[in-house]
Amino acid sequence: MKTQDFDFDLPSDLIAQFPAEQRTSSRMLHLDSAHSQLNDAMFADLPNFLCAGDVLVFNDTRVIKARLFGTKSSGGKVEVMVERVLDDQHVLAVIRASHAPKLDTQLLLAEYIPVTVTARENDFYTLRFEHEETVTALLEQHGHLPLPPYISRQSTAIDETRYQTVYAKNIGAVAAPTAGLHFDDMMLTKLREMDVMIAYVTLHVGAGTFQPVRVENISDHIMHNEFFHIPPETINAIQQTKITEGRIMAIGTTSLRALEASAAINQGEVKAGYGDTNIFITPGYQFQVVDRLLTNFHLPQSTLLMLVSAFAGLDNIRHAYQHAIAQRYRFFSYGDAMLIEKKS
Repeated sequence: MKTQDFDFDLPSDLIAQFPAEQRTSSRMLHLDSAHSQLNDAMFADLPNFLCAGDVLVFNDTRVIKARLFGTKSSGGKVEVMVERVLDDQHVLAVIRASHAPKLDTQLLLAEYIPVTVTARENDFYTLRFEHEETVTALLEQHGHLPLPPYISRQSTAIDETRYQTVYAKNIGAVAAPTAGLHFDDMMLTKLREMDVMIAYVTLHVGAGTFQPVRVENISDHIMHNEFFHIPPETINAIQQTKITEGRIMAIGTTSLRALEASAAINQGEVKAGYGDTNIFITPGYQFQVVDRLLTNFHLPQSTLLMLVSAFAGLDNIRHAYQHAIAQRYRFFSYGDAMLIEKKS
């Protein structure tokens, strides 16, 4: 398939620049892919679409303050966007500068942190932080929250809270698992009272999630790697759901990728453990785990749009996005939600 097959025109005023007033006050478009039916709803209606015995799988990653500003030894300005923390001293990062820095270039970030450029592969640099404090501690103290590039403003105090899920725990993402931003503690409590099971995976979302697909044929695209972990408790919840014929619902594309990556690695069976994945899900992919997906609306020509097109069918997604634009749904990270039933 061609990258162009996943293009659409989006009015810029539909790109949400701020979160909804309340987490649960967003709209929700329900897509029944098997019957090609759409239903306009509110996210607060989500419990009406669930039954006792269903399991919801959330990504409990926590966004780090991954953006740093500084200078090269020559005096030129740089912006560093951490893609991944490799260890206490090293990161993988994208560097924006008027001239690409060479290896062994010295940077001074936040007027405080000396850094050395040690390697480069494609768009990503390996940086060594020359400081006694750990990378994680330095980012928390001196970094800025990395809002997505389509949010055309600087981060503010409200983003410190609203660009994290209420259940965020494991530090390591540089972008939020945005489907989870719609949930508050009251909604989670209500679901538990309904005997809907709540389970977690961790997938540290990388900056590569915003990288455009630059090839004409999507089969030529190489996905970025992301770390994931699936705990035994989540495996138990999935197995119990299958026994009782409940439905497995991924909260966000990142949760789905973690589950499906594990199944791909383990011959169709999801297993507890740690791993790295660059799974690229496109139309024609045979889903092995997830029955339903809660997600937001995605960028044109993006890998995430390709994933939901695989889950729902490309024609269904095209129709749903046309409907969402006509009905003025809010798009992308701070936008509205979409509940998708898998195409049978």
